[in-house]
Amino acid sequence: MKLKIGIFDSGIGGFTILSSLLKTRKDIEVFYLADTKRVPYGNKGIKQIRSIAKDICNWFRDKNLDALLIACNTTNACALDILENNLDIPCFDLIYSVSEIVTKQHIGVLATPATIKSFYYKKIIESKRENVKVFQQACPEFVPEIERTKLDLDKLNYLSDLYINPLLKENVEEIILGCSHYPLIYNVLRNRIDPKIGIIDPSVALVNKFNNSFLITKNHCCESIYHDNIRFFVTAKSEEFSKKVKYWLKFNKEITLVNLRSND
Repeated sequence: MKLKIGIFDSGIGGFTILSSLLKTRKDIEVFYLADTKRVPYGNKGIKQIRSIAKDICNWFRDKNLDALLIACNTTNACALDILENNLDIPCFDLIYSVSEIVTKQHIGVLATPATIKSFYYKKIIESKRENVKVFQQACPEFVPEIERTKLDLDKLNYLSDLYINPLLKENVEEIILGCSHYPLIYNVLRNRIDPKIGIIDPSVALVNKFNNSFLITKNHCCESIYHDNIRFFVTAKSEEFSKKVKYWLKFNKEITLVNLRSND
């Protein structure tokens, strides 16, 4: 029997969680919701993000999910309580998951403006470990650039220097990619960060935590990537999203257009 898993993001950022999940198990049926009509979330106000979280709960409520994987750091930071209180299922989030694997004392966080304003990464990490200092850097232009059908590498290299350098000046030892979109440009970022400085992808920590809660039986371990039981839903631009699925995930899939309650 397959586990029904919900994954949501404003766009393609959740591909990082989906990819990590598909590499580990095949006993799942995935409902991937991308709110492409309102991407990006990270430049919106907290009140609007919390309202969006209620829409997402309403959409997932009748899907009979076994668990929700919160692939959006911004919603995680600003509306985790709404998701947990409105969906009577386990909700696995990026920020708590990654806070459990941080090992250094000086930590940098790259994230959206809304996530940074919430101070959620800083509060959670500093509450879990003594003598840890968390330095935050907002990256307002990353998500719109990563969401482009064709990446502008010159622009991404420029933005990477702009956002990373303030953290490097603080002598950080690890940098958390605090938006699920950012691991999609891991190589761009890695080329601009000293090899001695670790880069942490929270999606790996989230999926590991999920797999520890829903144990994988031997015959469901994933020896090859399995795509049959993935369904994609978007709130706008289904054809464009289909191209992004093919580009980033390397397979074709039907995309279903849906309406969320306040998506007027």
